[in-house]
Amino acid sequence: MRLVVDKIWILVLFSICCSCKGITERKDAYAVNGIDISRYQQEVDWATISDSLVQFVFVKATEGEEHVDSLFHKNWDALGDLDIRRGAYHFYRPSISAQIQFRNFTDQVFLMPGDLPPVIDFEATGNLNVEQIKLSLKELIFLMQDHYETKPIIYTNLKLYKQYIADTFDEYPIWIARYNDKPPLLNNGQAWTFWQYGNRGRMQGIDGDVDLNVFAGNMQDLKSLCIQKTKTTE
Repeated sequence: MRLVVDKIWILVLFSICCSCKGITERKDAYAVNGIDISRYQQEVDWATISDSLVQFVFVKATEGEEHVDSLFHKNWDALGDLDIRRGAYHFYRPSISAQIQFRNFTDQVFLMPGDLPPVIDFEATGNLNVEQIKLSLKELIFLMQDHYETKPIIYTNLKLYKQYIADTFDEYPIWIARYNDKPPLLNNGQAWTFWQYGNRGRMQGIDGDVDLNVFAGNMQDLKSLCIQKTKTTE
């Protein structure tokens, strides 16, 4: 009986150690830290998050032709009451018209002074070739830029960056996904603006995993990146 109990405790301890090993550790060496969320984080206790060391949050707003994240407006409105810089992102589908995706996003996202620029989340390529994707992405970027009067942020990974973004969209802020302890090196020497370094972060106020990010600068730099004015405030 004692042998069976000991084996059970060994299995329990092993399970705990394995689960802890996979947790993404926060990079406190960076001055500005943030997270990104969607409906997958479910209900967020923003009162608790505001007391954490989180300076910015990106929130999924839309995807493709007509999808709207079910918790976007709730999260967006809650962040508007906190001293946290907020940003909204659209999951880009290259096979869908850029104009249709643009309308989906702008129908939901009204950016105010102090908000971060809009984000185009580029992870899917569909069945299009490189030139088709670049043309579609360029159209969506220009539509966003004209509407919000600021350069949108491009989110992607190193592989897609090298193939589709480098040397074509160098003037735009890059939010790069690389789950590693070492900062990402972009192949053309461009500096990244945001780095998503892990997707298994833990934080009070959020049940389960959350993506962790850092900003390549200080708080003043982050504020400078934010929208300074909108058409409605001119």
